[in-house]
Amino acid sequence: GMAIGAICGFNEPTWAAVAFAVVFALLFNWVRRRSALASDTVIGVFSSTAVALGIFIATFGGGSFTKFNSYLIGDILSVTPGKTVLLALILLGVLLLWGFFYNKLMLSAVHPALAGSRGINIFWQDALFSVAVAVVVTLSMTWVGLLVINSLLVLPAAAARNLAKNMWQYHLLSLLAAVVAGVAGLLTSYYVGS
Repeated sequence: GMAIGAICGFNEPTWAAVAFAVVFALLFNWVRRRSALASDTVIGVFSSTAVALGIFIATFGGGSFTKFNSYLIGDILSVTPGKTVLLALILLGVLLLWGFFYNKLMLSAVHPALAGSRGINIFWQDALFSVAVAVVVTLSMTWVGLLVINSLLVLPAAAARNLAKNMWQYHLLSLLAAVVAGVAGLLTSYYVGS
């Protein structure tokens, strides 16, 4: 999405990336529903494909990918007060989504047949969640980096799955693992880099 936005001449290619991410999220949701693959596997395939496609588009015709390196690695120092406000608004939106749709999202994820029998449109519940994740990932990729975000999408949930005895513990442990990893990364970067 960033590469397409840059080729199209956008001053801020992030919004092209958001649009691309929404399309990819809907496609991801469709593929996940049509295959027997685990979500983690489909996430890995889609993220690898997106990165490879971005590199291909950016370097097509002899172009250079170096201007996009910050999106892979991230630059926490590029966070401005305006971007902090945007991040806070995104957090509020995700919390509202989680608060209003938690039961439907959970039932759709845990027991799709039961959710369908209760009148929940499983595809659109999953699509809404996938789009929310795609927007968060895309907008925060300049600060955190795509490589770290991919790890934060999979590893905290995978670790919590092994420890949790119920869904509340699963969510809490996933969130704590992600926050601890993020803070530990920042502290390590600060103290090792100085």
